[in-house]
Amino acid sequence: MTTQDRLAKWDHRAEWALAAVALVFLAAYSIEVLVQPRGFAQHLLDIVTFLTWAVFVVDYFARLYLATDRRKWFLHHLIDLAVVLLPLLRPLRLLRLVVLVSALQEAIGNAIRGRVVIYTVSGAVLLIYVGALAELESERAAAGSHITNFGDAVWWAITTITTVGYGDIYPVTTTGRVIAVLMMIGGISLVGSITATIASWIIHTVSVEDKAHNAVTAAQIDGLHNEIAQLRELLQQRTD
Repeated sequence: MTTQDRLAKWDHRAEWALAAVALVFLAAYSIEVLVQPRGFAQHLLDIVTFLTWAVFVVDYFARLYLATDRRKWFLHHLIDLAVVLLPLLRPLRLLRLVVLVSALQEAIGNAIRGRVVIYTVSGAVLLIYVGALAELESERAAAGSHITNFGDAVWWAITTITTVGYGDIYPVTTTGRVIAVLMMIGGISLVGSITATIASWIIHTVSVEDKAHNAVTAAQIDGLHNEIAQLRELLQQRTD
């Protein structure tokens, strides 16, 4: 088995485990931000968060070790490194939940409308929820903050991901503004992907219909040629 095969095998076996770890992290992160526990509960959440972080660290270095060209793999996975190293980007660990989206896609089927609905709903909900949590964590303790509860954070996340930006609620901290930029980029990317998918589906549908129409037309022309040939033969026989 080649190194590339081992890397592919690792990715295949680890994706569901990492998705489960991401769900555990999501639960712990939600409790940490929304409930703000103290004492033993806080220590327990710290342990859970550390263990989930450790799993992603192990996965990162395992994939780096198994890569055929480690330098190329490293340069192509700088975001993975940032997620492991930077506390600010820790909600991005939830990107591993995309494997659950793929499972839903397989359950519904390969219909283009099914894929668009799945990616739109799941991607938007996850981005809004995680973005709201991260923004609330960053903003609520800041002086002059406009985001002090989860409801405001969700409203801000929705207006940001849709690039509406009413301006009634906005971040005042540097971390909050960085999260806002990431949310806007994520929203634009999500809408762009959906638009491109629908456009591709329309082009494919039109192409298929054109081919079917051309096939029917060609069959009709062949039928007319056969009828003309038969009439000629009949006329030729009568003339003789």
